[in-house]
Parts: sequence; structure tokens; C-alpha cells
Amino acid sequence: MNDLAPDHLVPEEGVTLAAVTESLAATSDIGKSTLFDLGQIDVSWDASIATLWAFMTPTHRPNFSLALLRDVRHWYVESKRLFDGGMLPVQYMVAGSRFPGVFNLGGDLELFASCIERGDLPGLVDYGHACIDVVNRTWRNGDLPVVSIALAQGDALGGGFEALLCFDMVIAERSARFGLPEMLFGLFPGMGAYSILARKLGRRMAERMILSGKVYTAEEMYDIGVVTILVEDGEGEQAVRDYIASNRRHHAGHVGVFEAGRRVDPLEYSELKDIVENWAATALKLDPTDLRMMRRLASAQTRLSK
Repeated sequence: MNDLAPDHLVPEEGVTLAAVTESLAATSDIGKSTLFDLGQIDVSWDASIATLWAFMTPTHRPNFSLALLRDVRHWYVESKRLFDGGMLPVQYMVAGSRFPGVFNLGGDLELFASCIERGDLPGLVDYGHACIDVVNRTWRNGDLPVVSIALAQGDALGGGFEALLCFDMVIAERSARFGLPEMLFGLFPGMGAYSILARKLGRRMAERMILSGKVYTAEEMYDIGVVTILVEDGEGEQAVRDYIASNRRHHAGHVGVFEAGRRVDPLEYSELKDIVENWAATALKLDPTDLRMMRRLASAQTRLSK
């Protein structure tokens, strides 16, 4: 445990973001898009199951850089264009990662720290707006009549967990870990975590998860209902295919159920915008101890990509 973190914010069982990031594999398998010309997402179309697969292939840290956020946005824009044009009769959209042991580690901490040090509120707000644009599109399934599936074959932390929560379903391999550790450096997750967790699990559980900074196992996430299907390591992609094979004939009904859920408890962009702007203002109040922790974690993420 880092001695800079207050004792009351230590995650249960001694698991911290630093321990998680530093224990991950140090190499990545970077691929090329096979459908769209996207630099950091490998996209492929499987017509036999009407499924669009997208695997993040970060070229540097396995987090939401501005380049990756741009590519995710393009994924949704191009998917919608091709569907509307009758060229992509997609029923399922699956998002995963090719980075070993990582789904996504969240926000660009190096960018955060640089903006905070120079008092750059507009820079933080602009980054936050780019993030909630992706969250909003993902929550709405890109305005497509699809079932969206997040495939977690590795850790989803911070903004990576926020993104994963937006999907209709989460299929996770057993070694994956999940959490919102921002409180360990004095901040809170500002790109949708509270909004989505409160809708899925209730406000008290959302607050408990955010305030504790705990990193959860895939089994714990399955027990509380965030993970829909839990499988052994290496079985995630086949589990997606098995789910689609078993449920495709009920696709329209499943889409209707998930759309009803979004209608009953809608998530408006204005809500996300208000929270992210509060997040940016709060970030500028962090003290030097918090910034040192943030930069340490950013360095740990950088080491993963070398």
C-alpha cells in the first residue's frame, strides 16, 4: 500500500490501483483494424452472427487517451452510417481489449496532472467532455437496435469501469478486476460512474463503491449483478458467441427490454456534463501529495506499454 494514501481509503483486502497496474503484463498485442481505418481499435464484422467486434489496441498506455476517445467515437459514427445505409445489419456490438490483462485503466492521468499543475480548467473540461461523449454514445448503443456486450478479459478501472458499465451486458473472465480508485488521490470518478451505478445498483451502493476505492474481483461483480456472465480465463470470446447463439432468436425482445430500461431511468447528457464540470473544478483543488500519487500511477501505466 502506498504510504501517501489515508488509511480509511485503503481498499479492502489491501488491493490498490498501484498494485493492480504494476502486476499486469508488460507487453501488448497491437493489431490493425479490419473494417474501419481506426488506429487504436481493431474492428471486425462477423456476418454469421450479425456481430460487430471492436478490440481496443492502445499504442501507449492502456487508458482513454484523446486518440482512443476519437477512435471510439468514429466506431460509433461509422457503425451508424453503415447500418443506416443497409450495409451493416448489426444485431450485437462487442467491445474488448487486445492489451494483455487490461480492458482499460481509465483516464489519462498524465494529462490530468499536467492540467492541474498549470491550472488549466478548460483543458480538463475539454477532456471530460470527450469522455462523456463516448459514455453517452455507449449508453445509447450508438443509436442502433443492438444488444451491446462488454468483454472484460482484463482489468477495468476508473474510466475503464465507467465505460464498461454503459453496456447492456458484461461478460468477464475470472481474473479481471474492477473498481473506482480515484478517491485514493483525492478525486472522484466524474465521467458517469455515479450516474450509472446509482441506476443499476442504487445510490448507497454507488457511494460505497466510489468512496471505498476498492478493487473488486470478477466474482464479486457477478454476485452484485454488474457482471452478467462469469467464465474462466481464455473463455470470454467463446462465451460471447455462445450467448449470441442461444439468444439471437430473441434478439428483438432483448433489445426492447434494454431500451425500456433506458427509457424508465434515462441518463441525459446534461447530467453527465454537470458532473464532469464539477469533477474538473474539484481536480484543481488537489494538493501536491495527491498529484504525486497520480503521477506514480501514470508511470505504472506507462511501464505496462514498454
